[in-house]
Amino acid sequence: MTGILTVTLNPTVDISSDAEMVRPTFKIRTSNQKQHPGGGGINVARVINELGGSAVALYMSGGATGVLLDECIAAAGLKAHRVETAGATRIAYMVQDMHAGLEYRFVPEGPLVTESELDAIMALIEQFDGDYIVASGSLPPGLPDDTYSQIGRIAKRKNARFILDTSGNALRDTLSSCDVFLVKPSIGELEKLTGAKLDEEGAKAAALRLVKAGRTRHVAVSMGRGGAFLANDQGVQRLPATHVKVRSAVGAGDSFVGAMVHALSTGISVDLAFRLGVAAGAAAAMTAGTQLCRRADVESLFAVEIAP
Repeated sequence: MTGILTVTLNPTVDISSDAEMVRPTFKIRTSNQKQHPGGGGINVARVINELGGSAVALYMSGGATGVLLDECIAAAGLKAHRVETAGATRIAYMVQDMHAGLEYRFVPEGPLVTESELDAIMALIEQFDGDYIVASGSLPPGLPDDTYSQIGRIAKRKNARFILDTSGNALRDTLSSCDVFLVKPSIGELEKLTGAKLDEEGAKAAALRLVKAGRTRHVAVSMGRGGAFLANDQGVQRLPATHVKVRSAVGAGDSFVGAMVHALSTGISVDLAFRLGVAAGAAAAMTAGTQLCRRADVESLFAVEIAP
């Protein structure tokens, strides 16, 4: 087992609840409220722990909501390093409309992060001694587009594999300026990266171009109900969507990444790691709110994925 560091620069306290019906103007009464520590890297660390691995979650938090996030992380049993911010940690809220069967997700942009606060994060990354650094999630206001590129360059100096899961300008900048081992965009994020509407064949071609151009060694693209594919110098491996009863879309992508990184850290081939990632993404969809995947569900679905 090798060391894994996850980096979350824009974490959240994720709160989920149920409502009989969501309507404008009316006061909406909710029930079954739950809260979890959230944000891309934190979710990845939660999944790795759930699957029996171990990861260190490096994150920022601040204000009264930051204290709540710290408590949630401790309750989740995560190994973590925290950098304090002047700005208050954001709260993301998800409401399940039980009547319509629809999910509403409200995600603030996050607090302003200063250069000195980012310097503290970078100093802790420099101290990490392990084989995987996972940068996942959006960048908060105040941080430049090349922030993940800076982390990628640290990973290269330390001979650590750099895993990236982000979007927009941060994704574009990082892929153009540093060595990425694995990137996991959705097909929508890949479309924004290429600036073109993509069908499946177009998405595969775009992913292969990233590999051939030396931008990354592996591209795992999730396509929702269309399944997923992995592109690398061996070609493209395509998996159909695993049919499960969907309760929530929250955290499916983070579960995918967490399972892949966990599998890779145990020495499993990238092809089998990809299959475990697909199983974990489907398992996350089976859970309500912000619960993410359960180990038993992942193992059961994975057994189906590798069956002859």
